[in-house]
Amino acid sequence: MREAHAEDARSEAKRLILDLLGEERPTAGTLLKEAQAVLGRERTRRAAELARGAPLTRRSAELAAIAALFVGTGELGPGWWTVSRGGALPPPEEVLVKAASLDPWADLTVLEMLAAWISDDVADAIWGPPVGTADLNSWQAEDRVPLPPDARAGNRLVVAFDAGGRLDAVVVTRKDDDLGSNLDFSSLRYSRPAEAQWSWGVAAGLGPHPLPDEHPDPYTDPVDPTPSTILRDWALHHGATLDHVGPPWETRGDATAAVERVDWMWRSAEWFAWWRAVSALIDAEPDQLARRIDDMTQ
Repeated sequence: MREAHAEDARSEAKRLILDLLGEERPTAGTLLKEAQAVLGRERTRRAAELARGAPLTRRSAELAAIAALFVGTGELGPGWWTVSRGGALPPPEEVLVKAASLDPWADLTVLEMLAAWISDDVADAIWGPPVGTADLNSWQAEDRVPLPPDARAGNRLVVAFDAGGRLDAVVVTRKDDDLGSNLDFSSLRYSRPAEAQWSWGVAAGLGPHPLPDEHPDPYTDPVDPTPSTILRDWALHHGATLDHVGPPWETRGDATAAVERVDWMWRSAEWFAWWRAVSALIDAEPDQLARRIDDMTQ
């Protein structure tokens, strides 16, 4: 059942990528080439530089953010990059150049922050500014956002729940004649940049994602054979097949490709510890790797 859900997600992501980016199986090279036509040479170069500087296990997420920026700039125009936000936020161009995180996105990378920013701006342009934000980890529908002073029964109010994600709150009259609201979960929707970001991440997967003109290719770096054998054998003993894990892992790219095939997120909870160990192997963090393997084998 879990494998069926994973395949459904991949199929939907490929469909969206084909619609948004014109290709079913996206590559870093194609993405950056298409992005340059919209973002311009210098913005694309800077974005690729930030993606190159990220850990290999984060590279797919950085490229997904570039996909969002590519699609969002196509929606809003290149002027989006040069406009400040009332003195509260600098122009996105400055953020990209300085590579400095800003509130309320300080927990994101610079590219992820810009992707969230443009996803929200496109959503606001389409559906109007939201009246509030709801955390959908709770599916309580009643009275999740404050009502504007001019609210009337029957009004539909836009509510944000994620970067580029929106749904409606329907204003209703309660038994005491006071006004309240109910979230309409059937109205969930995402802006196109947010869809592009999610679709890239699922359709392209963890990688490997070598960048154009990247020399040396970090995916060809060798890995320590002892921990790589331990982790590969663990996967085989816990339900993965030889087709999943592939031949013995000699490089960071071998381990990355194996993680992509294994689909560990759709397996049992113990696989999360395996992923943390393999990610340390891929990202060349030997101390972290030793600790993770110790945790797994105790």
